[in-house]
Amino acid sequence: MEFSMIFIVSNIMLLLSSAFAKTASPPSLSPTPAPAPAPDFVNLTDLLSVAGPFHAFLGYLESTKVLDTFQNQANNTEEGITIFVPKDSAFSAVKKLSKLTSDQLKQVILFHGLSHFYSLADFKNLSQTSSTPTFAGGDYTLNFTDDSGTVHISSGWSKTKVSSAVHATDPVAIYQVDKVLLPEAIFGTDIPPAPAPAPTPDIAPAADSPTDQSAETKSSSPSSTPDGSSSYKLISYGIWANLALATFGLLVLF
Repeated sequence: MEFSMIFIVSNIMLLLSSAFAKTASPPSLSPTPAPAPAPDFVNLTDLLSVAGPFHAFLGYLESTKVLDTFQNQANNTEEGITIFVPKDSAFSAVKKLSKLTSDQLKQVILFHGLSHFYSLADFKNLSQTSSTPTFAGGDYTLNFTDDSGTVHISSGWSKTKVSSAVHATDPVAIYQVDKVLLPEAIFGTDIPPAPAPAPTPDIAPAADSPTDQSAETKSSSPSSTPDGSSSYKLISYGIWANLALATFGLLVLF
C-alpha cells in the first residue's frame, strides 16, 4: 500500500515537473528571412563595348566624364536610368560637333540620358506628356510619340526613332537610335543667316556711241554748215554758166 502511494506521488511529481519545464521554456523564434540579394552591378562600358558598335558614343562618355554620372545613376539610385545610344555612323554624319565647346559637347551627351528606367511600354505614357527632362536639365527636354509600338523622339532640332533595345532590364535601359539627339538649346541658335541681297550695281554714264560721234563730226564739218552749202551752189551755177557761154560761142562761129 505504501509502495503504491509512493509510486503515485512520484508520477504526479514527474508530470508536474515536465509541465513546468514546458511552461518555463522560452518561446521558439521564427527564422529571420534572408536579406534580398543586391542587384548585379551594371557596367555601362562593357555593355556599350559588346553591343553596337557604339565606340563613338562611349568615347564621348569618357572624354566628357558623363560616364561617371550615368554609372552612378544606374547602380546607386532606385530610379535607374534610360540611355539613347546613336550608332557610330550617326556621329560621323554630324560635322558640327567638332565646333562645340567642351561644355556644349557635355550637354549634348547628357541630353541622351533620362534619370529613370523606362521600358518600351512606358513610352506610350510618356507620349501623352508635353516633354520629358533629361540629364542636361533646363530646356534640354525630349518629346516622345508612340506609333503602334515604334517610339519616335523629337529634340526640337532633330527627329529620330528607337531602332532596337540593347539592354532593358531594371535598373538600366539602353536603346539604339538612328540619329544623334541635337538639343535646340544649342543648335537652335545656329541657324544660318538669310543671304543678304546683292548690292545694286552703280549705273555708269553711257559711253558716247559711234553714231553720236559721227553725227557730231558731221555737224562740225564745213560741208554740213549753211555757208558751205551756199558756196557749193554758187560754184555749180558758175560752171553751168561757163558751159552755156562756150556752147553759144561755138554756135556763133559756125
